[in-house]
Amino acid sequence: MSEKNRALLPFSIITKAASGNEEALNVVIEHYEKYILKLCIRECFDKNGMEYVYIDEDLRRRLERKLVIATMNFKVQ
Repeated sequence: MSEKNRALLPFSIITKAASGNEEALNVVIEHYEKYILKLCIRECFDKNGMEYVYIDEDLRRRLERKLVIATMNFKVQ
């Protein structure tokens, strides 16, 4: 499935996550996991000019934390 055709999160999951349901929050994090990992890819070079690609784990945790905070602050009307 292409990223453009990826299904949206069900509204019931969003409302449960906004109310603090841990399982629903995990579903939200899992839904955005590939996007977050893509944002966290870093390239570096050693002293010989060899390129290395790695996942910045600190950035990944910060983005996940911001996602959880934004979800918890989401106002359901």
